[in-house]
Amino acid sequence: MRGPTSVNIKLGLLVVAILIVGGTLWYTQGVVNQLLAREREIADLYAKSLEYIATSPNEQSDYSFIFDEVLRSIDFPMILTDGENNPIQPLYSSIRNISLDSSLSPANQERYVRENVVKLDGQNPPIKVVLQPAADDTKARGKPVVLQVVHYGESELITRLRWLPYVEIIIAAMFVLVGYVGFSYIKRSEQSNIWVGMARETAHQLGTPLSSIMGWVELLRLQANDPAKLEDTLREMNNDLNRLQKIVNRFSKIGSKPSLKEEDLNDVLSGVVRYFERRLPQMGKSIELKIEHSEPFKVRINRELFEWVIENLVKNALDAMEDGVGTVTFTLARRGKDIVIDVSDTGKGIDMKYRRDVFRPGYSTKERGWGLGLSLSKRIVETYHKGRLTLRESRIGKGTTFRIRLRG
Repeated sequence: MRGPTSVNIKLGLLVVAILIVGGTLWYTQGVVNQLLAREREIADLYAKSLEYIATSPNEQSDYSFIFDEVLRSIDFPMILTDGENNPIQPLYSSIRNISLDSSLSPANQERYVRENVVKLDGQNPPIKVVLQPAADDTKARGKPVVLQVVHYGESELITRLRWLPYVEIIIAAMFVLVGYVGFSYIKRSEQSNIWVGMARETAHQLGTPLSSIMGWVELLRLQANDPAKLEDTLREMNNDLNRLQKIVNRFSKIGSKPSLKEEDLNDVLSGVVRYFERRLPQMGKSIELKIEHSEPFKVRINRELFEWVIENLVKNALDAMEDGVGTVTFTLARRGKDIVIDVSDTGKGIDMKYRRDVFRPGYSTKERGWGLGLSLSKRIVETYHKGRLTLRESRIGKGTTFRIRLRG
């Protein structure tokens, strides 16, 4: 059972995030470039205006060039009406950046312009062109006269700027939704892997002693008349029954707080080594298991669970030596206040880019593995014993070393 699915989903989410960020930056940069272009255009217009005025020697100069330049720089919809908000004729001369269908009748064209006047006034308040009467104008009695009204809307640039926050919020919401769904799938997948792995691990753990007991029962039938051999067979059957009891105790402690007591690590490791040494010949393997230490190491552990961890590491080491020949070495040492156990093998090794994945439920480099042993071992060491289990070193074709660090 392999576990690259969650990795692919995470990589996919990362790629989507990069695309979203890149797209947002691209869009924003486009808006910024347009603003810069407008500022340059206005600056250029101002320069041309000053240049034109400077070249006009008297007050009768025609400034229509300046107004033409101003109108040409306008990129937002605009309608010019009289003081009573009536469109100025001809209509095409009073509108800017508004398309007028020439196929419509004059009355419909005027109605269309009036509708746009109302629409533009809803976007921005109109600007009145007011003529202040002269001081000697007694007929007007000093009241200003509204000559024309400028109705204007928002340019495409402003519209894009207004919509930009909403676009970003929608994109962010979509990304959060995709991320939530993706990680929910990852969580469900890992939980499924754990349950499947636990079921298979249980069957695997129980299968070995049960197979042995079935064999012993068959031997009992053959040795019924030989008391000496019968006694040896009963002793081995008792060992396998004890093994079954130990397996039951291990699984019963998962999920509950196990009791810890001081144990000699040398004695614990020696027990595991003896267990495998009795079975390696039956497995057709010539693998040496050895313990290197210089002193007794006492530490508070739960023996049954910790033996399970060591057995899982040994099984991984045995599987890594596919030719059935090699060495598994246990090295004990003290590092400050901690006790370190290095479990090294001379197997095929693991690519170090997978150093984090090897402890993930469901990940396995074996074709028929279910990827639970190391995950379960890490949980036992780190959750129940407050230690650490790490992949210290591995080289392809040279071997692998796992390190257990416990508080001394």
